[in-house]
Amino acid sequence: MALLVRFSDHSLRMQIALVFGTLVIALAVLLSLGFGELLKHRIQRDAGDSLQAVADNAGKLLATGLMQRSLEAEVLASAAMVWSAGLDSPEAQHMLARSQAMQPSNLWIGVADAQGVVRNATGGLLLGHSVAQRPWFQRGLQEVHVGDVHPAQLLESLLPPTASGEPHRFVDFAAPIRIGPTTVGVLGIHGSWEWSREVLEGLTPSTSAEDAVELFIFDRQGQMILAPRRHGTMLQAAGQRLPEGIHINNNRDGGSLQTAVVPWLDGNRYLTAATQLQPRNAASDLGWRIVARQPVELAFAEADRTVRMALAIGLTAALMASALAWMAARRLSDALYALADAASAVEAGHPGSNIPAMDSNREVRQLSQALGRMTHRLLAAREAMEEKVRLRTLELEAANRALDLQARTDALTGLLNRRGFETQMAFALALARRSTRPLSLIAVDVDHFKRVNDTYGHEAGDEVLRRLARTLETRLRGSDVIARLGGEEFVALLPDTDLEGARAIAQTLVTAMAQQQDPVVGTITVSAGVASMRGADDTGDAILRRGDIALYEAKGQGRNRVCVED
Repeated sequence: MALLVRFSDHSLRMQIALVFGTLVIALAVLLSLGFGELLKHRIQRDAGDSLQAVADNAGKLLATGLMQRSLEAEVLASAAMVWSAGLDSPEAQHMLARSQAMQPSNLWIGVADAQGVVRNATGGLLLGHSVAQRPWFQRGLQEVHVGDVHPAQLLESLLPPTASGEPHRFVDFAAPIRIGPTTVGVLGIHGSWEWSREVLEGLTPSTSAEDAVELFIFDRQGQMILAPRRHGTMLQAAGQRLPEGIHINNNRDGGSLQTAVVPWLDGNRYLTAATQLQPRNAASDLGWRIVARQPVELAFAEADRTVRMALAIGLTAALMASALAWMAARRLSDALYALADAASAVEAGHPGSNIPAMDSNREVRQLSQALGRMTHRLLAAREAMEEKVRLRTLELEAANRALDLQARTDALTGLLNRRGFETQMAFALALARRSTRPLSLIAVDVDHFKRVNDTYGHEAGDEVLRRLARTLETRLRGSDVIARLGGEEFVALLPDTDLEGARAIAQTLVTAMAQQQDPVVGTITVSAGVASMRGADDTGDAILRRGDIALYEAKGQGRNRVCVED
């Protein structure tokens, strides 16, 4: 009763100001919190989707890398012409050394005979040693094999220490060497596990230091096998396993996936996304899980700022409305009811609802305008945030497209790389089979390229490769497919061209290169091997292999020449 008496002692202006001011402040808070929470949920969902995209892309790159490494072992093991000269022949040694030069993360490439004795190896490591009990040798006798991560054993004391000082860990790749129906040995590759760290670090967004996005790999049993260096030792010591409560994206589920906030053994909670490594072939099905995480306070920082900003805008507008309400003295009751009804409609989210302009008096008109501006500003803030989220999504899509282009293009020459070439090769083969038209291939290799690098430096060697790429682009047709397979080896795919026509084109390329003078290196020569599709059952790998064999024949005959497949 005392409160009622004191309230009734105030003037009408004060009473209206108190009642109306309280109503407007409550309305502003409700609207601000409502819009803020909607925006917060949207931003949190987009943050989770972005984190899931990082994990999915990392899984795709690792799966592609494992497939390419296993195919590399299979291709090397299938070079029957090289192995027929003996497992320890100079040609075999040269091929192994060249393969390691093209992929330095292959710390050891060796060949063991059928009894498990190493007969040839890069750097001469483990020559004469028996590897008969090693899993990669036993599995490699039967089929192409990709082994899970394991510490180095025989090679630990023979290899230089890693840059981080940690022990060597390998992923093994093996394939049987067959001459005819007889398995004469096994080709094995010990790939450095640091390769996977380079893949993940290359994929982590450029703002990862600020946003603290981290990538981990767990094996099939849930054991952590790769972590960022700054956390790996501590988490391994704590026995960190695959966190519980997260959804593993196996790339087969329909609909969108929800990331989860889960605790880790370092005592913090993280927004976590995970994906199952999808193998590109049966040999590389290792069951790895790729996990991306980000601290909750960083992942949701923008959402929290949005809520605070919306609340601050709402409170500011409410204070302005309360000040205007102080001036209301007459004919305010009807206006107040009308404004309250309109505010309730806006709060309820009715379509087309807004704060109407009231004309009962100047004060009411000012108040209604202030409330209208407040609502408009909140709606504008929501639209601006949605536009920002849309732009972020477009940037992420553009980054993914750029990543895909980078994965298919050679950075030095601008030509297709092996991955991009294989796609074009498959298309050209399918078209040639359907139209029964000829299809030929030219394998080109720079003569004495190692001597160029050793004598003039890698910059001069890079310029030689670019010069060869330009010559191929200017001398070949727009419909021809040109790619750099690695190192100094290039390939050109010639649709609608038979073997004799391809030989003439190859001779033109060899002659054109020999006639050029590089300002640093001088005369540059190349060798070329020509192969053609033999029938509808012929494959791209077979054509490329025959082109490589013809190329090696050109090298053996003295270089600066063209050889055609038998």
